[in-house]
Amino acid sequence: MDLRKLKTLIDLVSESNISELEITEADGKVRIVKAEPAPPMPVAPPGHPLAYAVPLMSPPPGASGVAPVGPAAAPVQTGHVIKSPMVGTFYRSSSPGGKPLVDIGSAVNEGDPIGIIEAMKIMNEIEADRAGTITGILCENGQAVEFGQPLFTIE
Repeated sequence: MDLRKLKTLIDLVSESNISELEITEADGKVRIVKAEPAPPMPVAPPGHPLAYAVPLMSPPPGASGVAPVGPAAAPVQTGHVIKSPMVGTFYRSSSPGGKPLVDIGSAVNEGDPIGIIEAMKIMNEIEADRAGTITGILCENGQAVEFGQPLFTIE
């Protein structure tokens, strides 16, 4: 069978609703079977408690397999939280390998640059929206961040 004809048949099967095609000609027999797509995995939105859950394959001996959930499950943030205004990649310094713009304990004034988010190859400065002291840096350098994700805490 001609290779071009075979490729055309494969394309037809992949683009159609049929799952299997078998053709018999004088010079041979061809059977094309479309593979079943894998079922989609459910994805929890960022910040949802299930986004960080890791299923146990088998609980350790003597364990119930249920993790306790309580106030200690999420870190408590005190002070004013500065959140990401966009989706992108968070950077602590203005150049690779450079000194971070702020560290924990740094005093900042309103409007001071405290981080950078790269979005679509554009570097966007993140500014402090109030004066105070940086008490928490909630993202790692080079980490992808979502809109509204906490970046810093200021007191």
